Amino acid sequence: MTRAALLFDLDGTLVDTDLLHHAAFASILAERGRDLGLAEYRTRIMGQPNDAILADFFPGESGEVLDRKEAMFRASLASQVTPVAGIHALLDWAEATDTGSAVVTNAPRANAEAMLAAAGLAVRLTLLVIGDECARPKPDPAPYRTAMAALGATPSRSVAFEDSRSGLRAARNAGAHVFGMTTGLGPEQLLQAGAHEAIPDFAAPALWRRLDQLRTRVA
Repeated sequence: MTRAALLFDLDGTLVDTDLLHHAAFASILAERGRDLGLAEYRTRIMGQPNDAILADFFPGESGEVLDRKEAMFRASLASQVTPVAGIHALLDWAEATDTGSAVVTNAPRANAEAMLAAAGLAVRLTLLVIGDECARPKPDPAPYRTAMAALGATPSRSVAFEDSRSGLRAARNAGAHVFGMTTGLGPEQLLQAGAHEAIPDFAAPALWRRLDQLRTRVA
């Protein structure tokens, strides 16, 4: 019997960091005489791999500009970042039921490790799948398939959590049941982008109904 799996995006899903990322990008683009509104950030940057962002917003520049942006972002992290509500109860459930868990993110590893440490989640979420370390990053399903394989889980028993269009596409195409988190996009936008259901946090009744279905299936 394969294990069930909980697969978490990081930015905007486990920790609401979108405003910090937006501020760092906006600062660097302002130096180049360009404005970046929050809506444009969420449409064109959120969830995208850095290579795509570099080509779209900084054509002809080296990756050093994004290294600088990531350093600005890490410097802006508070010593304690509050994770999205309900995550500790959900991880307690996963441990009690031998359900695998992993973080699946396009964030650079240094950012991901800093965010998990600041949120107090690093010791609870030890499997970290980085998009750029896989064959292809999100929106390709490869990072989610990598996590499923590492956990010994099948798509039909995997539940993914995402907040961006590219992440939703990746998780859906990997075969997971996908919850869209309303930290950045509205419920209708999430559903249109591929989410099976939209929830505000990890205490949502819809999520726990899905977990009950997983447990019943095993029993």
